[in-house]
Amino acid sequence: MNNLVDDVDAIYIHIPFCNNICAYCDFCKIYYNKKIVISYLKQLELEIKANYNHEEINTLYIGGGTPSSLDIDSLEILLQLLSLFNLSKDAEITFEANPDSLTPKKIKLLKKYGVNRISLGVETINESLGELLKRKTSKEKVREVIKTLKQEGISNINVDLIYGIKGEDLKILKEDLDFLISLDVFHISTYSLILEDNTILKIKGYQELDPDLDSIMYEYISNYLKEKGFDHYEISNFAKDKYKSKHNSKYWYNLPYYGFGLGASGYLNNIRYTNTKSITNYLASKRKLEEEVLTFLDTIKYEIMLRLRLKEGIDKQSFFKRYHTNVEDIFLYKPLVETGYLKETSTNIAILEKYFYVSNTIIVKFLSTYIFKK
Repeated sequence: MNNLVDDVDAIYIHIPFCNNICAYCDFCKIYYNKKIVISYLKQLELEIKANYNHEEINTLYIGGGTPSSLDIDSLEILLQLLSLFNLSKDAEITFEANPDSLTPKKIKLLKKYGVNRISLGVETINESLGELLKRKTSKEKVREVIKTLKQEGISNINVDLIYGIKGEDLKILKEDLDFLISLDVFHISTYSLILEDNTILKIKGYQELDPDLDSIMYEYISNYLKEKGFDHYEISNFAKDKYKSKHNSKYWYNLPYYGFGLGASGYLNNIRYTNTKSITNYLASKRKLEEEVLTFLDTIKYEIMLRLRLKEGIDKQSFFKRYHTNVEDIFLYKPLVETGYLKETSTNIAILEKYFYVSNTIIVKFLSTYIFKK
């Protein structure tokens, strides 16, 4: 049994409702239904009250699904639940949204309840690719939403980009990137289109992009955004100075967090858990689906896997402080340094940025070298 217990200061809340189901999405989601939404929010309140232990919370993330799909009344009911939490004075509160459903009234409401960071699903502004993904966002709508957000005082904005779509080339990719840069936002998340089970694309027999072209696009994005002043601080994420995602960093630092809502995952008291994805079960208060009780070695492996996603990699001193052992006493990773996949300094071990694209392979190799016995 792992006796490592960290203070909890992060919360994830899942809102599964969507007005439109995107062709690539395999997240836990259902079509918007006002009656179900109201019942869901009541159950969400019950789950929070039954599990939250009143710790001070520094980051809170409302994701989905599409949280902005809620109508104005339902959205206020959701935001009123934030009063259940002991939020720190400067807590980062993020709200995921689609441009098409984020109205000026909703933005004013978000501001009223303390939301100070928006993650906006833009994905692509190319019409043919948007049609393939079943996305309908227009340039004009995105610009209008971001202008309104800034006018209301919410300037900490992330935009999502999906690339590696069949039919896409570097010219189209550059057009998407040029548009995102024109929005003057401080954080950009980029994701290669992956074919997941039970998605519309998989069912329709979509063929993924050639891996070589996908790799070229990844490198192109990295170089382009770095030239524009963004730090490639995590495999899929780029930020201007002081605008890294504080909440997602909790995941990458392998720190505990509450997960509330349908299909939500959490990490508390050495247990990683996942809630049911059945809306019927959730509404009947049958919430937990599975739990993984972590051993000491399990926790260390998660630490390696998640930390190596970051440009900074593994901090040796914090690793020792947390686990009372050195990384090199547990893993024979030195050959990965000698072959150039990893860079090692007196303080850190990290994947070289030029190998970010194949980071999963490197992480698997790193983990396979463990010699720790306990």
